[in-house]
Amino acid sequence: MNLEFPLSQLPVGQSATVCQLQTSGSMRRRLQDLGIIHGTKIECVLKSPAGDPVAYRIRGALIALRKSDSKTILMNP
Repeated sequence: MNLEFPLSQLPVGQSATVCQLQTSGSMRRRLQDLGIIHGTKIECVLKSPAGDPVAYRIRGALIALRKSDSKTILMNP
């Protein structure tokens, strides 16, 4: 059973674990530099009124990501 879903679908107040990055090049490197690697726990903290960007707690830091970027991060519950 495949329970993977994009980070962009994580509800506020919930957390999940990174299982895969579906991007390459400089964007992949940027996400990895932010600590978004396999096994990292990410919590959705706050969505802006327009829904984009969204604030996530990643390794103790609050990071805002655009929906287009968070769609490329696959999560496991």
